Parts: sequence; C-alpha cells; structure tokens
Amino acid sequence: MNHNFLPAHILLPKSDPVLWSVIACDQFSSERSYWDRVEAAVGEAPSTLRMIVPEAYLGSISMVEAAPERNRVMEEYLKGDVFRHLENSFIYVERAVTGGKIRRGIVGKLDLDAYDYLAGENPAARASEKTVVERLPPRIQVRRGAILEMPHVLVLIDDEKKSVVEPLTEKKASLPCAYDFELMEGGGRIAGYKVSGNEAEAVVAAVDALAERSVQFVIGDGNHSLAAAKECWREIKKGLTPEEAESHPARWALVEVCNVYDEGIEFEPIHRIVFDGNAEEILKKLAHRYGDEAGRSLKYLTDGKEGEIRLKNESLGAFIAHVQEILDEVEKEGATVDYIHDDESLRALAERKGSLALFMPLMEKGDLFRTVERSGVFPKKSFSIGHARDKRYYTECRKIQKN
Repeated sequence: MNHNFLPAHILLPKSDPVLWSVIACDQFSSERSYWDRVEAAVGEAPSTLRMIVPEAYLGSISMVEAAPERNRVMEEYLKGDVFRHLENSFIYVERAVTGGKIRRGIVGKLDLDAYDYLAGENPAARASEKTVVERLPPRIQVRRGAILEMPHVLVLIDDEKKSVVEPLTEKKASLPCAYDFELMEGGGRIAGYKVSGNEAEAVVAAVDALAERSVQFVIGDGNHSLAAAKECWREIKKGLTPEEAESHPARWALVEVCNVYDEGIEFEPIHRIVFDGNAEEILKKLAHRYGDEAGRSLKYLTDGKEGEIRLKNESLGAFIAHVQEILDEVEKEGATVDYIHDDESLRALAERKGSLALFMPLMEKGDLFRTVERSGVFPKKSFSIGHARDKRYYTECRKIQKN
C-alpha cells in the first residue's frame, strides 16, 4: 500500500515565533492595513512574511521581482542559523479558535501523486471547491524556484471513529513540545508537539485505514496553494526517471490534517462583495433568473440598506453556483468581485459607496464528504474553515528541492 500521508523533516524557527508566523497569504486580501501592521511589527526580524506574497499586494508589486526575492530569503534562512530541525516527525497541533474552541490537527507531508484538483479525476485526495486557474500563476511563480515550502493548507479526513488525531490528544503530556505561543493580530494561541517513532507509525497506519473509502482526503483550506504545488510537481516530474520521482521532495506538500468531526472545525461562508457594479441591476438579474419566493434567502447590503432576495431552494452547491454565474458576468462587464471571510470585514467594506455585499449561507459539515464523493467539487469560494483570523499561520517549513 502507498502511504499518502507521512512524517517529514520539519524546520522550525529559532527566533521569536510570534514575529515568524504570519497568516495565510490569501487572507485580508482587500485590507492592506492588516498587512501594513504585520509589516511594521515584523521589521527586520526573521519571518515567513519575507517568503510569501500577500494577495493584498498583488496589484501593486511585480511578481517578476517579488518571486526571486522571496526565494533569495529562503536560501539565506536555510544557510543561516535560523532553523532547528525535527527529523522524520509529525507535529500534533492545538489551535485556539473563535468561540473558545480548540482545533486539533497533525502536520505532515501529503503525496501530490495522490491528489488532483481537476474535474473528472478521482484521486484519494480531492479539492473541495472549483479551482480558479487564473489565481494559480502567482503562486506557481513563487513555488517554482523556491527551496522551502510553508503550509497553510488544511486537509480534512472523515474519521467518525476518531482514530487518527484524537489518540494524540490523550498522549500530549508525553510528547515533546515543539512550540507554544500567541499568534499575532488576534490569531489565538497555538501549541505544537513532536510526534515520532511508534506514535508516528500509529498515525500512518490509522490514516491508511481510511483509504478504504473512495475519498480519503478533502482539501478544506488552501486549495489554490496545493494546486500550485501540484502543477510545479508536474513540471519537475517530466524530467525525472520513475526512481528519481519516487524520492524527490517536491512530490510531497506539507499540510495539516484535521478530522472533519473535530469541535474546532467550523465551516464559515465566504461572502461576496461587488465594487464598481450596478447593485440594483445585479439583484434584478439574480431574482429574474433564479428567484423563488419559497427558496433560500440571500441577504445583501448596499449603500447602507439591508435586504434579502430568495433564490431556488436547491442544494447549497447549486445555490452558490447561481450567484457565482451572475457575478462572473458582471465581472466581465467591468465590476470587481472579492471574496470575504467574515461578516465584520464584509460590513466594513460595504461602506464604500456603490458596493454590493452578498451574505452567503452556511454549509453543514456532515455534507462535505458526501457531496465531494457524489457530486464532485463545490463552486469556487463556497466555504471556509473558521473565521479569517482562525486561518492557518505559516510556522513550519520543509525543504522541497533535491539539493
């Protein structure tokens, strides 16, 4: 049997972990002020901020210049006295999230040969949402020449028997603490524990047992980052022999695996906001094409006025697809559409004159694996795991080049 999730050679910072760890690059994409505060806080300290490109900056920087600079920093950190090494290990993670809950997971490496995001493919690891291929080039550009990777990908398993992650919770007191600190910008407390030897072997065996079902893993967060890793691996693999491909580090991607039934896993809707569009006309289009007085409610906010329209009462995936179809049309006509991860941020952005904020409905977590198995992926940006500040921060690193 091929093992799709394994321990890795993990690199952790020797420096202040608070300044080292920053939130996923695709968060607060319309809030430059968030990233400006992070920039000011980090200063000259070693930080994962220097190895990523926040999407909030994509319209104002040159990727031709930014990608090589990020790669240069990676090489500088790797050659310098920046990292401590955890050989052949998992990291058991406990993260405080909104509502006072703890999200538990295991950081390790996922086999990219067992994953695909393309429609019609049926690998063990699948995307949960439609991948927006137009969003891949900047991520591919950064990863293509990168010597290190940092995970913000959350991978879900359907483990109702709680056989993979939960046994480590019971053993936590006997595991070496890898880190324990408060994340910046209200990200909550996070603690990680080294898992190796017999405990790591038990994790591998428990994950392998889940391979009996048609979908072993569903990518919950970070679909586009993992898709970029897959594309880079496709490029590299073309020039390798089968034997070389078997052991190449780029075949794997560092991720955090969580049980979908964990109390800290909460699905949040990803809202939509439209700038430079005609709000009234957009709402009319939605009501005309998909309106149904007995259907699901779509709440909106525009120019300080709140309201709702009702659309066809179909599956959540179909409902989101209806909304997205209209938004794709108005975007082609010159409007700008952004995807926002929490109500507070959406309401703040909706204060811009002429904007249209759409509050998307919530998905029940039990539907995730059933939907992916039966119907394939959700539309793009259908849901998120937790609030924006609950997203994974870059902390662990792993080398992905051969030499």
